[in-house]
Amino acid sequence: MKKSMLQISLPITIFKEEKSYVAYSPALDLSTSASTYVKAQSRFLEASQLFFEELAEMGTLDVVLTGLGWQKLKTNWHPPVVVSNYVQPINLRYA
Repeated sequence: MKKSMLQISLPITIFKEEKSYVAYSPALDLSTSASTYVKAQSRFLEASQLFFEELAEMGTLDVVLTGLGWQKLKTNWHPPVVVSNYVQPINLRYA
């Protein structure tokens, strides 16, 4: 069976949550965590590769990526573009 190669650029956010680093991509709605920044990067790479391998194996790549807002132009897939990533202060009233 011929394997296809897909090369994409994913927006990934890494944030610290207590003693863990969390790597998250809204384009895949996929996240992973680790004890260091570098390990979180490595784990995310592995998780995203497994994610795409599973979609290809199940034959659901087009359906899932379209559902996540991706666009297919000719034979190339393009993730949704992150327009902004910022911190918004919000005042909350609660009892």
